Amino acid sequence: METARDLRKATFGGGCFWCMVPAFRNIEGVTSVRSGYMGGVTVEPSYQQVCRGDTGHIEVIQIRYDPQRCSYNTLLDIFWRNIDPTAKTLKR
Repeated sequence: METARDLRKATFGGGCFWCMVPAFRNIEGVTSVRSGYMGGVTVEPSYQQVCRGDTGHIEVIQIRYDPQRCSYNTLLDIFWRNIDPTAKTLKR
């Protein structure tokens, strides 16, 4: 069993975090996937504020993973297969 010291974190901004969570949830070596916001100027913004583009935040997911069972490159491959980097939702 891995300890917290053995786990790594990866944070990805993919437009809509609800769309990104399922892509990582069942990957061997991924122990958790959390959604949230990053950047911005509003302290503790609501989901509605972020979606309107009022705060400067982007939606992100943070993945805790065991690098012995899942590489960072694998996570990147999954990320790039699940987003459209030209989508306007990435500019929230």
